[in-house]
Amino acid sequence: VESALTLLTRTRSAVFSPCFVQPDMTTAVNAETRTTQASAHGAALAGEPVAKSTTLSVAPMMAWTDRHCRYLHRLCAPQAKLFTEMITAGALLHGPREALLAADPSEHPVGIQLGGCDPREMAIAAKIAEAAGFDEINLNVGCPSPRVQRGSFGVCLMRQPGLVADIVSAMRGSVDIPVTIKCRLGVDADDSTDFLETFIGTVANAGCRQFYVHARKALLNGISPAQNRAIPPLQPQRVYALKAKFPELRIWLNGGINEPTPAIAHLQYVDGIMIGRQAYQRPLFLNELAIELDGTTRRTPWNVMADYSVYMERELSKGTRLQDMTRHCLGLFSGIAGARAFRRTLSDSKNLKKNDPALVQCALAEISLAA
Repeated sequence: VESALTLLTRTRSAVFSPCFVQPDMTTAVNAETRTTQASAHGAALAGEPVAKSTTLSVAPMMAWTDRHCRYLHRLCAPQAKLFTEMITAGALLHGPREALLAADPSEHPVGIQLGGCDPREMAIAAKIAEAAGFDEINLNVGCPSPRVQRGSFGVCLMRQPGLVADIVSAMRGSVDIPVTIKCRLGVDADDSTDFLETFIGTVANAGCRQFYVHARKALLNGISPAQNRAIPPLQPQRVYALKAKFPELRIWLNGGINEPTPAIAHLQYVDGIMIGRQAYQRPLFLNELAIELDGTTRRTPWNVMADYSVYMERELSKGTRLQDMTRHCLGLFSGIAGARAFRRTLSDSKNLKKNDPALVQCALAEISLAA
């Protein structure tokens, strides 16, 4: 058995190569696929339109879907629609705008999710986002966190459909890209079919044509955001009914989508599926869906990690912290021998502070040793 040091030395020279694959695998990365992806990325860099799917998307997730996460997700699903974390209008108007709007050209199509309740501020923020190159403005009408409630936006806006319509109208008046909504089925006791249809109908009359619906209601009686993703029961049939009621609108289903077969089955009743935490915890789930929906080439954690490692090395040269990137790939080898050691190595805060890409190589060596 080779020593860890010998294997690590061998891995060091290969990990940043675009041809690097798992040592005991016999199938090399498909060269034609790489050429196609490179051409698509090149077209995006040149400002040319790149055809993308419109049935698969990744949900905006606070503290998760930053630009590094989105880059990783793009490697797994070349045609999925991606979104930023929620960014408040106030932060965009008065905060570190350049950092908040940072994105890689390969992310397209990528939308920005905005939070706020002032139509004028939201219109200005939308205009800024459009100028930064985003493809869609999504209004957060689904977040149940106490902080968001104190700001009078997020899911509590579902109780004010007229105000949401005013916000949508103001944003649509300031941009040429689509303005969309992400919402829930209702709030507390306000979760009847009439309540939901009134909300959707009122906002649709303001010009919104796309709604991403988390198939749960929100409970604002003191439970946490995490509990709000588990305690209220999933009711996808109500989202199906919403599409039947409003066939002219594009309705996306979000919530509890964790397996490929039922995920694809939803598309019999809705226009698209939006994947949440499963995409973060197991990024290759996106690839499994993309294979079925878009004919995307199957990817392995090894060749995804190879591409992401090239990206990380490039970002390190620009001053990006290693820990800001490695945290997103901890689930890449989920279910594979050595995955726990891989995660442990890339979660070592002391070593991460050194910003040394060799740490990534050490983590990959853990997988190789366990194989």
